[in-house]
Amino acid sequence: MLISTAAAVGMTVTALGMVLTPGPNMMYLVSRSISQGRTAGLISLAGTGVGFVVYMTMANLGLAIVFVAVPWLFIGFKAAGAAYLGYLAWQALKPGGRGLFETRDLERDSPAKLFRMGLITNLLNPKAAIMYLSLIPQFVDPHRGHMTAQGFTLGALQIVVSLSVNALIVVAAGAIAGFIKNRPSWAAWQRRITGTLLGAVAVLLAREVPARARV
Repeated sequence: MLISTAAAVGMTVTALGMVLTPGPNMMYLVSRSISQGRTAGLISLAGTGVGFVVYMTMANLGLAIVFVAVPWLFIGFKAAGAAYLGYLAWQALKPGGRGLFETRDLERDSPAKLFRMGLITNLLNPKAAIMYLSLIPQFVDPHRGHMTAQGFTLGALQIVVSLSVNALIVVAAGAIAGFIKNRPSWAAWQRRITGTLLGAVAVLLAREVPARARV
């Protein structure tokens, strides 16, 4: 077995914790699913899946070393991510703001564009970069050998967890949106909770902005 049971469990728990934290991917997928239907949401999700594969390949082939060689690039990437999450938090908490499951009017796009937007959203997602640059390497055991293979195995596990959870969210988004639409007080509380969570994640990321990338 390439990875230990402890590593597999640790990776699963870490991936689950990150995917359940509201972020750019979840916001986009929910909005797309509500406005254009589950099929559109799932096509967009396929694009985010390819984005994860791109990050996993880059990390395991050593191309992510660029972030280590050019510290300001990694710092800038994290700063942009923290700022974006802060913006999403403000959009949810401001007077008249909308929550994660409140309907939005989005232009109906073709399957190709849906896939492309899902891919781009994930490639610009700071959580994905942090996952592959900082977290997955912690579960690689040099004593087991085949470090690249371990990295791909752990990455594949993260992708399965992320896509599975997001697929459930996409499928349920419409039903949840309908439930909240008929209960304004629930919508307000959902918006406050989502905005607070996003704000907390933004603060945590902002505190880590000065940290350099490590391999």
